[in-house]
Amino acid sequence: MSTASEKLKVLFTFPLLPVNFLPEGVIYRFFLRINERLIRSRLKAVLKARDIRDFIFINSFNFHYPGVAIPLSPRLSVYHCVDPLIVPYDRRHGIISERRLVAKSDLVICTSKQLYEEKRMENPNTYFIPNAADLAHSSSALRDDMPISPLLEGITRPIAGYFGNIERRMDFELLAEVARQNMQMSFVFAGPVSEEYIPEGFRNQKNIFFTGRLPYQEMPGMIKGFDVAMIPFKRDTVSRTIFPLKLFEYLGAGKPVVATDFNPDLVEFTGDTVAYCATPAEFGRALMLALDDNASRLAERLRIASENTWEKRLSEFSALLHSFL
Repeated sequence: MSTASEKLKVLFTFPLLPVNFLPEGVIYRFFLRINERLIRSRLKAVLKARDIRDFIFINSFNFHYPGVAIPLSPRLSVYHCVDPLIVPYDRRHGIISERRLVAKSDLVICTSKQLYEEKRMENPNTYFIPNAADLAHSSSALRDDMPISPLLEGITRPIAGYFGNIERRMDFELLAEVARQNMQMSFVFAGPVSEEYIPEGFRNQKNIFFTGRLPYQEMPGMIKGFDVAMIPFKRDTVSRTIFPLKLFEYLGAGKPVVATDFNPDLVEFTGDTVAYCATPAEFGRALMLALDDNASRLAERLRIASENTWEKRLSEFSALLHSFL
């Protein structure tokens, strides 16, 4: 299937056997090999039809099928590790499968330092290339003709906002206390909600608002309406591995950012443009300071964002592949 990019095609494989319900062991691995053979047969057909003999195989976090690449004899086999394994479905077989995938890959590229530290113990050819932002998209929030999202109409300013999935990573306990201590501010959460993680009574606070799911195209208009942008993640072993895209999207939109101290490695990339907070009181104070410092630090925020674009990451990724070839 063709895409908007002339050189990017999407290939659909044959339907696969649903095997994840099986217990780990010989039977599961037998049927998994059948699925991997189906995937390879589709890939081989395309490689043969297009007379492709030299190619790089990049597995971008599809740890469910660890054995696809090697029998295809690629010039280079790469595993792109972008997240820890959290949900039970992924962990059921994924822990063993990912370990095998990491060990067999010529090169492993991780999106966070914590993942890098973990995976390099299994494969010494492991490198760290973090996530980045689509600066062209997020920076459109700075345009005078970009309208503020109508979903923010009627919400009292100043607004501390979050754009993204509202789920288990969020520190709702901290947020509830920050909102209670700062009733003069409105706290807006824009994105799909995993209701099972929302604490009882959280929605009842008068200065907390949920907009629901928004298309990614509407992100600049929503962020433009924020006075301060937030990344209120829990500090735990999972969040320690997160290198969030929204961090640089916020900065690219020119917004001051207040975050919890969930991943200390981020300071290296943001300097003093982002406030990292450990307690509700610190978080609240940082919000107030950010309101007073919005315009004066704009140039520095945009500079930081410009150093963390997908174009720059592409260059780093490509250079690494070239060096291994």
